[in-house]
Amino acid sequence: QVRLVESGGGLVQAGGSLRLSCAASGQSTIMGWFRQAPGKEREFVAVSNWSGMITLYADSVKGRFTISRDNAKNMVYLQMNSLKPEDTAVYYCARGTRWGVAIANYDNWGQGTQVTVTS
Repeated sequence: QVRLVESGGGLVQAGGSLRLSCAASGQSTIMGWFRQAPGKEREFVAVSNWSGMITLYADSVKGRFTISRDNAKNMVYLQMNSLKPEDTAVYYCARGTRWGVAIANYDNWGQGTQVTVTS
């Protein structure tokens, strides 16, 4: 079991940037970010392998968001640029047991951090 704690969410205007952080209590090969908007299902955002050399992004965030990690500190980050109102959601980091975008591939979740983008 790995404990995950997200931070860095907040209120930002469209076009702005935020950097989310996820502190893990232990190491994990696969780490991902998901988000859930009000009234919608939780959806995949990005995932990284251990080295950070292999990443995968949802089409909706590709080119705007970047996932990175500092394994020495057990940290995972999500740099979000050119934010849009439709990016408004609670963002969760998660530990993956298998590579991929399916929620079922992830077994440990943080409590989430709210990101609100105003137009």
